[in-house]
Amino acid sequence: MSPRAAWRLEGLGFSKAHDYAPGRVDWFAAGLPMEGGLASVSTVGDMARGDVPTCAPGEKVGEVRGRVRRTGWDRCVVVNEERVVLGLLCEKDLTSDSEATAEEAMRPGPTTVRLDTPAEKMAERMRKRGTASVLVTTPDGELIGLMYRKDAERVTAEQA
Repeated sequence: MSPRAAWRLEGLGFSKAHDYAPGRVDWFAAGLPMEGGLASVSTVGDMARGDVPTCAPGEKVGEVRGRVRRTGWDRCVVVNEERVVLGLLCEKDLTSDSEATAEEAMRPGPTTVRLDTPAEKMAERMRKRGTASVLVTTPDGELIGLMYRKDAERVTAEQA
């Protein structure tokens, strides 16, 4: 909607009017509220585990490994100060040289999906590719969490 329309709605008492220029698709991908038929569709954002461990690129693998294992995870997402995903440290990477930095040991540019991706479609895509999990981000690459295929399949089955 135009800025003028947003201001007019606020003037009429609507407290949550927005002038969002990028458009509807970007709005949904950013995880902002949805209405109508799409609001009832389960998305990967609904199932993303936000407690996935993170680390900075300059942290030593040995320090990261200890922290990750204490939380029960087998991976760590390498992010910058804005939580933008830079890479991924999987179990094998976490057992590499303890003095290496996360940036040196990480798998750069891991696959990510937007949080508005329908869970059913994502589960099918992951099943075909043999993928067990995927990182979920905003359109700007900011980490939301990690979603497991088994969670998407469970929710999809429950909704059927």
